[in-house]
Amino acid sequence: MESGRRRRSTASELRDVLRQRSLRANKRMGQHFLVDRGILRSIAAAAHLTEEDTVIEVGPGTGLLTSELQALAGEVIAVELDPQLVTLLRETFEQGGNVEVVAGDILTLSPVQLLAHHSTRGTTHYKVVANLPYYITSPVLRHFLHSEMPPQLMIVMVQEEVGRAITAEPGDMSLLSVSVQAFARPTIVRRVSARSFHPHPKVDSLVLRLELVASPLVAIDQAPGFLDFVGAGFHSPRKQLRNSFGHSLSLDRMRIDELLSRAEVDPVRRPETLTVDEWVRLWRLYQDMLPGEPSC
Repeated sequence: MESGRRRRSTASELRDVLRQRSLRANKRMGQHFLVDRGILRSIAAAAHLTEEDTVIEVGPGTGLLTSELQALAGEVIAVELDPQLVTLLRETFEQGGNVEVVAGDILTLSPVQLLAHHSTRGTTHYKVVANLPYYITSPVLRHFLHSEMPPQLMIVMVQEEVGRAITAEPGDMSLLSVSVQAFARPTIVRRVSARSFHPHPKVDSLVLRLELVASPLVAIDQAPGFLDFVGAGFHSPRKQLRNSFGHSLSLDRMRIDELLSRAEVDPVRRPETLTVDEWVRLWRLYQDMLPGEPSC
């Protein structure tokens, strides 16, 4: 441990700090502060951090998780939107240490920008750790998974229902499942009770580990088109795929049947039953069928 690093207070002391500063969770920002030290440590441990690692932490809040990351990683770039919490974080983590607090909206800050301007190592390799506000889970995942410089690994806390959707298997797939699993292998690290937060949210959470694949099934620059296509397939998720595509693709019924036949996908199957590989195969064949479109 470097002498300049400081450990944060316990959860009960943190509540005292919030009261002393007249700080309250901002409902508009979806703030729920994780205050269970054991869970904080398990999140940091799931990232398998070493002194060689750079971590981008999204939404550090009061800094309890930041403290755990600080103790394990070489450097932590903590991005916080709430200006009051930015002040608290900068007072807590000493200038010149291994934590850089960045004020801003993560959705407007690319990983390339963050590493170029705030990493002291000039690295292009990093991991993401985040206790995400529920309402920005999908945008933040897309922000990193589809980045020109994606992370090696993501450890994220999400609403339990969303976590189950992300890790779903064929039979229960959704647009969210496909959008993540085309680029990463998601697994559940642990479940987290609503009682572990201050204030308590209405639902429990899951901690997920997303291991980015070295060669994603879809090139990053083609991700928007692929997801638009998958979204068309889920236009009517409980209908047969033939009918769902019929309402959303610029192909007539005969061409849709041809597409499904060429992909060896039964037209009466429902979209939630398809594997990610099948979606990718369908999309590539669809690109070939469009007039004037190059083969992918």
